[in-house]
Amino acid sequence: MKFGVLVLDYDGTTAESGTLHPEVRAAIAEARSRGVAVILATGRILSELRREVGDLRFLDAIVAENGAVLAFPESGRSTLLGQAPSAVFLQELRRRGIDARAGECVVEAEATLASRILPVIRELELPLTIMFNRERLMVLPQSISKATGLREALTALRLSVHNAIAIGDAENDHDLLNVCEIGVAVTWGSPTLQSVADEVLEGMGPAAVAAYIRQMVAQRCLPPERTGRRHLILGSTESGQTLQIALRGRNVLVAGDPKSGKSWVAGLLCEQLILQRYCVCVIDPEGDYGALESLPGVMTFGREDPPPKLRDLTRALRYPDASIVIDLSKMAHDKKRAYVNSLLRMLVPLRRQMGLPHRILVDEAHYFLHEPDVKELLDLELAAYTLVTYRVSNLHPDVLKASEAIIVTRETDPAEVRALLELCGIRGNGSDRERIFESLAINEAVLLSRCGEPGGGMQRFQIAPRLTPHVRHRHKYLDVPVPEGEAFLFTHDGAKTGECANTLRDFVAVLGYSNSEALDGHLRNHDFSKWIADVFGDYLLASQIRELETQYQLGRAFDINDSMIQLIQERYAVADEP
Repeated sequence: MKFGVLVLDYDGTTAESGTLHPEVRAAIAEARSRGVAVILATGRILSELRREVGDLRFLDAIVAENGAVLAFPESGRSTLLGQAPSAVFLQELRRRGIDARAGECVVEAEATLASRILPVIRELELPLTIMFNRERLMVLPQSISKATGLREALTALRLSVHNAIAIGDAENDHDLLNVCEIGVAVTWGSPTLQSVADEVLEGMGPAAVAAYIRQMVAQRCLPPERTGRRHLILGSTESGQTLQIALRGRNVLVAGDPKSGKSWVAGLLCEQLILQRYCVCVIDPEGDYGALESLPGVMTFGREDPPPKLRDLTRALRYPDASIVIDLSKMAHDKKRAYVNSLLRMLVPLRRQMGLPHRILVDEAHYFLHEPDVKELLDLELAAYTLVTYRVSNLHPDVLKASEAIIVTRETDPAEVRALLELCGIRGNGSDRERIFESLAINEAVLLSRCGEPGGGMQRFQIAPRLTPHVRHRHKYLDVPVPEGEAFLFTHDGAKTGECANTLRDFVAVLGYSNSEALDGHLRNHDFSKWIADVFGDYLLASQIRELETQYQLGRAFDINDSMIQLIQERYAVADEP
């Protein structure tokens, strides 16, 4: 993901004796010239900061008073995010001889006075908390922190915490480091903060911070997850342990047989990203991800409408906590390929400029990512792609090389299994490995890791449940033609009748005007249930149709055509409606 936001603490991190270090100021200028927004998050009172620093327009925003005051120097606008100090509280502090000073919201004092201030808060029953900052303390409303102030600043700037790096040194920086994608603690600061940070910055003072800023600006993208703080749950292993995977900076490949649960797994990953307010773009050629629309901030394009224009998608992706699903199931295959190629090309510069979307999912990836121009379609340096395919061997070698983690559902094609194992450098008895993939149940998968996930290179697990249903959409199975060679050809006494069902809607139509005598051979051979199971992978509907076919054989099924039509309509026309 792109590095797009730098959040800096002031005293002890970028300033010495109250003065901003000149190298830090120069590094900030360099970062902003490269498109990185810089925000100062400090416990200081804004007016005092202005007196110390002077003109603050070298910053994009300031979160002052530990999150209570938000200022935008370029416009001169500032906003109070908390409440002004209670006059009764200030009066009682003075009455008890407690030396404190008030800002727009914060009340500051020496840390040693905490034991005298706390009884005042308790006796007056005020909704206040005490936050320590080295030798000082701050009294603030309960809902105020650097993290809450930063979120308000980023919302105004239309930026995301998931593109942000925060650097701090003291107790009041915990929330700040935690909310940003990467939290950095300086080695000369709080040992406790260092113990929970993503990175610890070595050095002797603000000059080291300046060097780190320049390094990250030159790198342009956030480094891969190393601490495991930001992860997604895949499921549970055979021993009952939760299996997690870190996704930042990594490409993930989801592979397996058709109808083996690949899109279920991919949707599981998307759900968790969306709920953590990542911006996700799902390219959905077959209409398998529409249920994600029930999650907050998700918009679906396409479906029954024409595919969206690229400029409309660009507008939608301006909002960092919004996600989109692009449903292309109604498009013809050749048009679908051309559209996806144009879409992927458009997303490359968009991610470089805005850092959004944070993750791109491409289903049926083998159709789009096998040509030599793949590097023009994917920005493999920024990574963060999830690719779903039942033909790993068809993907371009550059795409395979860039895939750090591979999730495999049931896979029965020996050539595909060998390609997967070779990709991960797993050697051994090939038949034993293949049997593992063949034996996977519909709710199981294997994680093949190329980047040192805990547990080794191959882990079998039970897939975690999802929040949103994985619905087989009505428009996909009623209206969209099945692949060539998989249409149902009706026969009578071994001869073709000329009737052909390319879709379930066609199938229902033929049932509607055919008598059971004309369908007798198909019913006795269980042809209908086999077709639904093999072509659509809808084993529940297939079992219901098979039961009707069995009842017909036993002479117990009347109006069997109407019964089959009713089952199909209930399954795809009624159950799918909101």
